[in-house]
Amino acid sequence: MNTTDAKEHWEQHYGERDRVWSGRANMRLVEVAEALPTGRALDLGCGEGGDACWLAERGWTVVATDISDTALQRAAAEAEARGLGDRIEFAQHDLSDSFPVGTFDLISAQFLHSMIPFDRPQVLKRAASAVRPGGTLLIVDHASPPPRMAKSDRHHEFPSAEEVIVSLNLDAGEWERVRMESVERQGTGRDGEAATWVDNVIVLRRR
Repeated sequence: MNTTDAKEHWEQHYGERDRVWSGRANMRLVEVAEALPTGRALDLGCGEGGDACWLAERGWTVVATDISDTALQRAAAEAEARGLGDRIEFAQHDLSDSFPVGTFDLISAQFLHSMIPFDRPQVLKRAASAVRPGGTLLIVDHASPPPRMAKSDRHHEFPSAEEVIVSLNLDAGEWERVRMESVERQGTGRDGEAATWVDNVIVLRRR
């Protein structure tokens, strides 16, 4: 069933199967976070909790948010099963309307896309404002339509890494561009064929 309500859309998405994601941490998060001192992290759009659990297992305290109650329930169950329940706070947020309170040493936005329109640049601006001095903002997103996306949905915009940064309107004197590039990875398309995915990887450090 099609819907224009964001929460209903994601509830439908997670309701289609018992598990949507692999449970493994996103590879770019692993690359970046392994080199950082542990602290307080915010996982935006945490899904079923793979990234949040990976961070918690390595000593981070984590606030993990998602719009879907189903995703959050699965993520919390996974955290409890791995003995991480006391290190992760799961919170339901429609990021268009609300945002977690506080500041963070790491904020991760992994593929924060939606088929339901929302003001993504504004969400990422709020994320940047919540990064502590010396902290890191990590944004990983699709640089082009994913191979699994239906052709009818490919009207959605996929800005370049530079366009993403420009949209944030950050003070250049306050932020260091640690990494900004498009990278390829191999995956599968809608029909199971081999396909190449292109992602933006943006790592910004607050001075």
